[in-house]
Amino acid sequence: MGAMSTPTITPAQAAEREQRVAEAIHSAEMEGLDVSAAGRADADEYVAGRIDSDELVARAQARYGLA
Repeated sequence: MGAMSTPTITPAQAAEREQRVAEAIHSAEMEGLDVSAAGRADADEYVAGRIDSDELVARAQARYGLA
């Protein structure tokens, strides 16, 4: 699906995304990892519905040379 021009998710979907992102960040921190500012910014874009999960993953892979 890739990048989106306008949010197309409901407030309930945004709340669910926000919870899942918070859980993922907490999990990373519990493992001793830091989530970069760029990673957090991408997560914010995902929560807001401006990008989908495929784009979120693609950005992370590109950032770390995994694409």
